Amino acid sequence: MRTISKILTGVASAVSIMLGLSIASAQSSPNGATAPVAAPPASATPVAAVSWAEFSGFKRYHANCSVCHGPDGLGGTFAPSLVNSLKRLDHDAFLETVVNGKANVQLAMPSFGADPNVMCYIEDIYVYLKARSEDRMGRGRPDPQPAKPVDVAEAEAACMGI
Repeated sequence: MRTISKILTGVASAVSIMLGLSIASAQSSPNGATAPVAAPPASATPVAAVSWAEFSGFKRYHANCSVCHGPDGLGGTFAPSLVNSLKRLDHDAFLETVVNGKANVQLAMPSFGADPNVMCYIEDIYVYLKARSEDRMGRGRPDPQPAKPVDVAEAEAACMGI
């Protein structure tokens, strides 16, 4: 999916540049001088650097949560948008729901409290979804990937029992 996004972004950039050149050619005066032309529009979503926690949260969310909550936290067939939910849920309510599940809804959410693939990364998942809910992170895989800090690698190994 990310490859398609990059291709579409590249195509859009190329089209913008070509349109800019076409407009410049059309605006040439008879004596050969070219009228000033506005630069092609910049990408609608500039790529911003993300923290390790946001990047890790992206990976863990898509490995464990997106099957129900949809890509990029936007909601799916089985579960609501977490991008919208985190606009009103605080950290404790988020943890409560993930750890214990939720049964008082039309489709129940299972408990992930005993799943190390979720619980070892729960803070990263929260940070990622919070960044998405506050429009600090766009859709898709963050690029470039930040380096994993040594202390994070050690904590991850301890949590996973490695």
